[in-house]
Formats: sequence, structure tokens, C-alpha cells
Amino acid sequence: MPFPILLLIVNLVGTLFLVGLIWTIQVVHYPLFSGVGDSQFIAYQKRHQFLVTLVVGPVMLLEAISSLLLVFYPPMGISSSMVQFGFLLVCVIWISTAAVQVPCHTRLLEGFSPNTHRWLVRSNWIRTVAWTVRGALLCWMLVEVLSVRL
Repeated sequence: MPFPILLLIVNLVGTLFLVGLIWTIQVVHYPLFSGVGDSQFIAYQKRHQFLVTLVVGPVMLLEAISSLLLVFYPPMGISSSMVQFGFLLVCVIWISTAAVQVPCHTRLLEGFSPNTHRWLVRSNWIRTVAWTVRGALLCWMLVEVLSVRL
């Protein structure tokens, strides 16, 4: 299998995993934070951060590396602008994570705050939309690659 196609498949699999995860977090997990209760929230938040990082960290890293490599090794039939847009979306996700979501989680380690929680849920739509668009874009790229190869 040609390296660019392998990269595309790795990137697609990682991204689709993250799309499913971010929608679960956005629609189910983050909204449930408000129901944990003040007495248990700090312990819950610490455990949440640790466990989510174990699940999401390696896949986000794999996605970022394979997205960057796709910029240099795009599969035949895929425009460089599509690959660059996909990488730009990864950058948006990482910047949002570092600049918005991580600081919200850090503040929540001090205890539940309705304002911080509300901002976490609302701002997380940036990542939810970006990952969803990435997932659709990569599916489109795979269709394009398959149509060129068939």
C-alpha cells in the first residue's frame, strides 16, 4: 500500500474515533458535570482529566502527526488545499484545547463553577464542529482516492 494512502487511512481512523468521542463528551459527558455535586466534584474532575487524557492524548497526537505528514505526502487525486485545510482544522482543535478547554478544566479543579462549566460546554463546540468537519473531509478524501484507484 502506498505510504500516502496509509497515512490517509491512519488519519481517517484517528479522526473518526475523535469525532465520536467529542460528540459523546459534548452532548453527554460535559453536561453531566453539573450533576456531580459540590462535595465530590473536585475528585471527579481530577479523575476525569486523568482518564480522558489517557484516551484522547495518544489519538490526538497520532492525528496531528499523520495530518502534518499528509501535507507533505498527499495521496494522488487529493488537492493540497484539502489536505492543508484538514491540517488547519487540527491546529484549530489544538489551539482551542490549549487556550480554552484546558484552562476551564484547570479552574474546575478548584470546584464546580456554573460560569466555567457553561463556558466549557459552549466553547467546546469549536472542537466538536472542527472534528466533525475533519471527519467529513477525510471521508471525502478517501472517496476521491478510491475513485482514482478504481
